[in-house]
Amino acid sequence: MTTSMQQRTRRVLAGTIAAAAVATSLTGCRGGASADDSSGTPKVSIMVGGIDKVIYLPAKLTEQLGYFKDAGVDVDLKTEPSGANAENVMLAGQVDGVVGFYDHAITLQAQDKCVESVVQLAKVPGEAEVVSTKAAGVTAAGDFKGKKLGVTSPGSSTDYLTQYLATKNGIDTKDYATVAAGAGSTFIAALQNGGIDAGMTTDPTIATAVDKGLGKVLIDMRTEEGTQAALGGLYPAASLYMTCDYVEKNPKTVQKLADAFVKTMKWISTHDAAEVAAKMPKDYNGGDPALYEKSIKDSAPMFTTDGRMPDGGPETVLDVLGTFSDTVKAKKDDIDLSKTYTTEFVDAAK
Repeated sequence: MTTSMQQRTRRVLAGTIAAAAVATSLTGCRGGASADDSSGTPKVSIMVGGIDKVIYLPAKLTEQLGYFKDAGVDVDLKTEPSGANAENVMLAGQVDGVVGFYDHAITLQAQDKCVESVVQLAKVPGEAEVVSTKAAGVTAAGDFKGKKLGVTSPGSSTDYLTQYLATKNGIDTKDYATVAAGAGSTFIAALQNGGIDAGMTTDPTIATAVDKGLGKVLIDMRTEEGTQAALGGLYPAASLYMTCDYVEKNPKTVQKLADAFVKTMKWISTHDAAEVAAKMPKDYNGGDPALYEKSIKDSAPMFTTDGRMPDGGPETVLDVLGTFSDTVKAKKDDIDLSKTYTTEFVDAAK
């Protein structure tokens, strides 16, 4: 049976289960009202794990290009600094989807929750470990012992990746201090005041830290080559993910979202950083248009051109999470990766 046939079969079975659940007043993993698939323009709320981060640029760019409107869907983009917090907002039924890291779908399955990526925006994390210029002797992940390492927040994808890099290089996670440094100005401030010795972050924060002489890139996972060197394979990251319950109930709406996002991914692949930057809101450049353009250029290699999940990517993510996460480790052999993403909608995108 082909992957697409398996996915269609899975959807039919899941739809039957969902219908039975409704009949018995069991609402599944998502509460709240569903988007209207049958009449008018469906309204969808999407939480972005840091809307001004370059890794999540496709969300706002799709809105700026008018592609949501062209696809016939009314999207309300909201923002939450941490992907982990964005996920919780969705699970609470307050938004319909999240633009965040795919790895949450695997972690949540290990917690008996069903979430799947419906459009894969990036094939690599788009993250970099930035070490403070004041931190002496930190030249590789093997030097993390005794250091203060910044992450967006505990349980975030930056936290996952930091733990994996430490473990892979012989450093126990209890041998360094995890600091919730956020992103943007809070991360920069942490570098400046010695709150962290190094930290995992994204552009434009990376570009700002380097430009100000506050930090330098230690481990670069904005490219395929850098990611494979650090993690041993591609690590699909930024995605549009939704609860399986929502996807089952609203396939027409999800298809419209996929149509819009796939169109954006193709647009990014055929336009340079200056053209992309010009389409974004002016306040996203932090008052330095040239630096913002550079951050887009440095991070652009991370994006997919068609919204598809890269071959072997889910396996790498499972390997990373299964190495240190007690939650995933306990159920690693039971994780069904085919239920954490689907290419059904991007395959049908027009």
